[in-house]
Amino acid sequence: MIDHVSIPVTNLPRAVKFYDEVLKPLGYTRLVEREATVGFGKRYPEFWLNLRDAVVLARSGSGAHVAFRARDVQTVQSFYDAAMANGGTCDGPPGPRKATHPDYFAAFVRDFDGNRVEAVTFVETKDD
Repeated sequence: MIDHVSIPVTNLPRAVKFYDEVLKPLGYTRLVEREATVGFGKRYPEFWLNLRDAVVLARSGSGAHVAFRARDVQTVQSFYDAAMANGGTCDGPPGPRKATHPDYFAAFVRDFDGNRVEAVTFVETKDD
């Protein structure tokens, strides 16, 4: 499976501040800091921010998409609230995504560079 993911950012300090808060509800912390890259994870760096001065900002409907597994619905909500409070843009508020899977519950946000970041959990649903 995938070991780690990295995304480009145009302003590393701003991105680090954003992701410090957005990833906190998911249990991720800053583990590695270098001049042009920062790694977040739980035990080892799984998610990297890489400074790329020449990156063209992603437009709506494009850019990287990274989905983080959340513990529960409240964690998805906390992720979304942190993103909104720290300058993120809503790209899909917390809620069920039944077209994806009957038990899929997620929130989607865009960071300052247009990267699409998601928190997702699976909740048992009962058929009506």
